[in-house]
Amino acid sequence: MSEYTDILYEVRDGIARITINRPEKYNAFRGKTCDELISALNAASWDKAVGVVVLTGTGDKAFCTGGDQSAHNGGYDGRGIIGLPVEELQGAIRDCPKPVIARVNGFAIGGGNVLVTCCDLAIASDKAQLGQVGPKVGSVDPGFGTALLARVVGEKRAREIWYLCRRYTAAEALNMGLVNAVVPHDQLDAETDKWCQEILAMSPTALTIAKRSFNADSDSIRGIAGQGMQALSMYYETAESQEGVRAFLEKRKPKFREVYQGKGEKDGGSNV
Repeated sequence: MSEYTDILYEVRDGIARITINRPEKYNAFRGKTCDELISALNAASWDKAVGVVVLTGTGDKAFCTGGDQSAHNGGYDGRGIIGLPVEELQGAIRDCPKPVIARVNGFAIGGGNVLVTCCDLAIASDKAQLGQVGPKVGSVDPGFGTALLARVVGEKRAREIWYLCRRYTAAEALNMGLVNAVVPHDQLDAETDKWCQEILAMSPTALTIAKRSFNADSDSIRGIAGQGMQALSMYYETAESQEGVRAFLEKRKPKFREVYQGKGEKDGGSNV
């Protein structure tokens, strides 16, 4: 659709393909990107010609690397509690009455990893890498990115992913249940299409009821997210969080402990 600038949207043969189109930013999302993703997901949701949705990123390097840090200066560049409507975006994936498949073609880091977590299914290239980065840059996802992740991979693994911020290969992600399948990179499209065709052979209404049923068990996480995002918006105003953003942009190691202990007060801002 011509009105989109940050994403590509195409419907063909019952499959809606939504592609984050910011390869120069490793498909990181800004406020506009989130709004366009929400719009495309809503369009696919109520288009009866669509039976399955594929979410992916442009190019071979990245699926999505989360929020664009260059647009984050004590807040992002869009609407929502934290300046990005990520709650609404995550909700749009879950509320879509059709299965949403993450086609993980490269890095799925930070908010990108959360999108994979929220999708119904995930098929990854063997070149893909997944993981969290929030605590490295003064951020966190206090909702589906943490609580739902624990349901997907288990409590110990989820805490490891967030506390250590390691990167995991596609094979490791498969072993922990974060993705459903891993294939050679040049077979990613064929495998994704195979899964789509199998889904398209199913009863659309039965699939919708199944998805609603799965979601009902974990929808209380929305309340956790609402409260957590409010706290996160206040955290973004602190010197500690802003140190993470500055360090990332300056390509240096952040001095979180110094700021936390009050040694960074001379730089302005408050401490947690």
